[in-house]
Amino acid sequence: MVSISGPAAPPRFPAAGLLLAGLLLLLSLTLTAAFLPPPALLPPQASKPATCLFSSSSAPPPLRRPRPPYEPGRISDPDYVRVFDTTLRDGEQSPGATLTSSEKLEIAKQLAKLGVDVIEAGFPIASPDDFEAVKRIADTVGNAVFEDGYVPVICGLSRANEKDIGRSWDAVKGAVRPRIHTFIATSKIHMESKLNKTPDEVVDIAVKAVEYAKSLGCDDIEFSPEDAGRSDPEFLVRILGEVIKAGATTLNIPDTTGWNMPWEFGGLIRQLKKTVPGADSVIFSTHCQNDLGLSTANSLAGAMNGARQVECTINGIGERAGNAALEEIVMAIALKGDEQFREEGYQGSGRLYTAINHVHITAASRMVAEYTGMTCQPHKAIVGVNAFQHESGIHQDGMIKNKATYEIMTPESIGLMRGESQSGAGIVLGKHSGRNAVSTRLKELGYELDKDKLNAVFARFKEVAEKKKGGLEDDDLEALVTDSAYNTDVFYTLKDLTVTTGMSGIPTATVTMLGPDGVTRFVACTGTGPVDAVYKAIDKLVGIKVQLDTYGMQAVNEGIDALAITRVTISPVEGDGIEGTISRASLHANGNMKLRKFSGSGSDGDIVIASARAYTSAVNKLLAWNLRRNQMDDEKGGGGAGGGVEAAEKVGMDSETAVVAK
Repeated sequence: MVSISGPAAPPRFPAAGLLLAGLLLLLSLTLTAAFLPPPALLPPQASKPATCLFSSSSAPPPLRRPRPPYEPGRISDPDYVRVFDTTLRDGEQSPGATLTSSEKLEIAKQLAKLGVDVIEAGFPIASPDDFEAVKRIADTVGNAVFEDGYVPVICGLSRANEKDIGRSWDAVKGAVRPRIHTFIATSKIHMESKLNKTPDEVVDIAVKAVEYAKSLGCDDIEFSPEDAGRSDPEFLVRILGEVIKAGATTLNIPDTTGWNMPWEFGGLIRQLKKTVPGADSVIFSTHCQNDLGLSTANSLAGAMNGARQVECTINGIGERAGNAALEEIVMAIALKGDEQFREEGYQGSGRLYTAINHVHITAASRMVAEYTGMTCQPHKAIVGVNAFQHESGIHQDGMIKNKATYEIMTPESIGLMRGESQSGAGIVLGKHSGRNAVSTRLKELGYELDKDKLNAVFARFKEVAEKKKGGLEDDDLEALVTDSAYNTDVFYTLKDLTVTTGMSGIPTATVTMLGPDGVTRFVACTGTGPVDAVYKAIDKLVGIKVQLDTYGMQAVNEGIDALAITRVTISPVEGDGIEGTISRASLHANGNMKLRKFSGSGSDGDIVIASARAYTSAVNKLLAWNLRRNQMDDEKGGGGAGGGVEAAEKVGMDSETAVVAK
């Protein structure tokens, strides 16, 4: 709602006054209508079917929709669906998707801005760094109450044993709304082949796990029967009934292997809600993997049959083929929840809704993609770069006449402002552009950057704009954001780079870097090619040895002066005098050890410099993760204040550098 106020002068003539009053009234009604929430975001009783979520690009971001007061095990509005985001836990289990503590905190803040009900912040027992990351999120994001009273539940995952559960509770208990999520496998193949347990033993372990979590003071306990999609339904009824008696408040039903069809999974949810003793006193949840490409469909089938929590991840990242994508589930409910989820005999009106603020979807998607190094395929629903692109002549004709002909939602509804290569305000971004012009276009593109990140992007923008003729296009600007804004842990900075190469000479690189101690150092190395020589020089300057697992490069746009964006993935290698000091693995939720990999990206008009920036970004992530882990190990072992110095020495820094890093 918008009101216009200000000093008003009396009209000179009564007729003119009436005319002015009429015009002001018309203007007020027009502005009021323009700023009302879109139909899909209105309360159910006021909602009407609509073909587009937003009607125009000028509409401002809607306010977060009111949600029922949070109560563990109960939702006062039976039409409300809780959104449980597990990007920071299950999503991070994607190979190569390692996140540092700082990156996890940044993503958690964005998830809170998005409005998810529950943030599964990690698996605290996995490593000291994982524990610290979950604790930081609980102590900060879990205590940041928004003006509307919303604060996310912070959840920690644990296996069904006291050590895991205690560690999880220690990590999340500082939040306003802490939750423990514990699980054990219930399918025949898992119980026999993995657990080597009988069904009776599994039930006993599950009950004791929930009872122990409750004894710690946790009143919000989620239990998951792993591989429920392939479990005996009768056994599920038994074990779920017992954990409800023990104190569970949310029952999560995972299709762990993505085995179920939507009608199978929906039927399972329906059956469990009808037959599990005490089902009316808990919330049923879905967790669907995407092995057959059905994770979103299965999650929605679960919601249609009574599940009132859906577990999902940004961009659908996760184990193997990934998880149900948050953006797909949320937008499906926003567009179709009012009319397509009415199942006779179930609670509520069947007009489902969430409290997600959709305009933050694009920002969350891009942040997760950059931090994990896992970019979305172009045709990814909702957030893919082609999701709102139209190339067919027939489609273009329809779009020109009426955008609703080929778009069921608008890019503005997910925070992506529709525009040309230049700013929607008609501004061409070039070397003479100021900070405000760059900031404005970044906001239009869905990037919400704080002051420090904007400064970093603007500095790179000026550097590139001096060399690039014709101004920077949107793709160029986004590449600079990737290169500058998402580097949260910076130990070493690339200052200068010179390479010589040729068909008859030995490729040589001279690299100059600024270290965390403020000292600038340089070194020259040879290699099989210019990029190899650069990477060897960086390894020598930093003092650690890593293995290059993946290397990829692509042009941001067309033309000889196009920017190149490089993405790399690295993993630590033992040796070179620091054997045994690099932390290479952490505990996986399935009980196995997961090798840590670190990704980085960089952009520049020079492909060698772009490669160097990407490699430096990945190395900085490795150093930050390993430094924090060694600090915690030393503190746990009584290392005290000197732990940081010792940890730094373990990753190849001298003690003076360690003090700065600490």
